[in-house]
Amino acid sequence: MRRILPGFPLTLGFSVVYLTLIVLIPFAALAAKAFSGSWLHLWAVVTSPRVVASYELSFGAALAASLINGLFGFITAWVLTRYRFPGRRILDGLVDLPFALPTAVAGIALTALYAPNGWVGALLAKIGITAAFNRLGIVLALVFIGFPFVVRTLQPVLVALSEEVEEAAALLGATRLQTFRRVIFPAALPALLTGIALSFGRAVGEYGSIVFISGNIPYKTEITPLLIVSKLEEYDYQGAAGIGLVMLLASLGILALINTVQWWNARRIHPAH
Repeated sequence: MRRILPGFPLTLGFSVVYLTLIVLIPFAALAAKAFSGSWLHLWAVVTSPRVVASYELSFGAALAASLINGLFGFITAWVLTRYRFPGRRILDGLVDLPFALPTAVAGIALTALYAPNGWVGALLAKIGITAAFNRLGIVLALVFIGFPFVVRTLQPVLVALSEEVEEAAALLGATRLQTFRRVIFPAALPALLTGIALSFGRAVGEYGSIVFISGNIPYKTEITPLLIVSKLEEYDYQGAAGIGLVMLLASLGILALINTVQWWNARRIHPAH
């Protein structure tokens, strides 16, 4: 059988070299910079109360936003793949808007929208909810920038999921809830977890769309990427690299956990493989 691409050794070599250049070397440089100076200074920076508070906010808000995107992204992907209605293509195109919009522009637009004198912010203020310049605004910004990852990851899976399987389940007496729980959701779960992981990874390192709407109040609405920028402006490169390394290791741990869950789910569905 002829193959369009060259043989395995050559393509594997290209893949390893490419990943080394764009992934491994930058990560190694980050780690080397973090440990280049005094260990006491590095430890003092990455464990200071202000930095720890920013960890909690960045990872907590990113997790909350990715879970919200998981729920509403699934609903949106289902509607776009299973229903035909006027304006469906326009709605499908709007899903990609956060990809095309510069993050700084998104941040300014969201701030203007959710500020106390903005269109939505003024309505929320009437019921005692302040969206901008607090943690709610940060979560809203992260939901906005991470939403397309879930939808675009789920759409191909839902398209490939045959409606005949659902019809067979209905003929066997399954209710709609049982069909969803035992047929649709298990098939879509790996893609859903992947989309949530991508949304989470995008949200953890987000800066441009948050820096305006958060208010940047230390210990309250100050995100970790902002502290990294502050350390760089202070010429504390070791401290900036150390904070970045902590975020990298935490993100890799969470992604490893999600991949483990995906592997377990695949083994549960296809035990023979």
